[in-house]
Amino acid sequence: MTSFERPDWVPAIQPGARVLITGASGGLGRALVDMLLDGPDCIIGAHGAGNQHPSKDKRVMHLTQKFETEADCVRLVDDFAEQAGDIDALVVLSGGIHFSGHWKDMPADDWEKDMAVNLNQPFYLARAAMTHMKKQGNGGRILLAGTESALHGGSAQSFPYAIAKRGTECMVQGLAREGAPDGILVNGVRFGFIKSGFHQRWH
Repeated sequence: MTSFERPDWVPAIQPGARVLITGASGGLGRALVDMLLDGPDCIIGAHGAGNQHPSKDKRVMHLTQKFETEADCVRLVDDFAEQAGDIDALVVLSGGIHFSGHWKDMPADDWEKDMAVNLNQPFYLARAAMTHMKKQGNGGRILLAGTESALHGGSAQSFPYAIAKRGTECMVQGLAREGAPDGILVNGVRFGFIKSGFHQRWH
């Protein structure tokens, strides 16, 4: 992974915002946490399964519990909300590719893992976060990671990942429609190739 070139701006968030980030131990996640720490005071839930964001800043809550099932995802959101006082924003950067060969040779178990990590878990996390945001009545923000591969089907290796992420784009639209009346804004970011460490792990 190359070094992070910090831009000349910081994310615009409200002081005191409580932000949960999954995938915070990856290249993009670490960069986002670092940028948030340069902005207004906030509480950051930095989740990385098995790894921690290196920051020692007291504003960072290090969360390392694994999540695989719906119950795991709900528990992660609930635990963060309980410790932080609730949740104002969710950023889902977690994801992965579980098979490095051609999709035609992909075992069913790896297909299911790709769908679980890249489609199911973002849905469970977003739904749990939106439930909290609606109850607290202050609106909120949900951001889901996508990929430009969703536009063209990806490569022989990333085809299943692209399929899941195309579903995530549909999810963003449906969640945005559901959250809008309560001031909950849902957006997706369609990433291209970034030297964050993600692509290097499976190329």
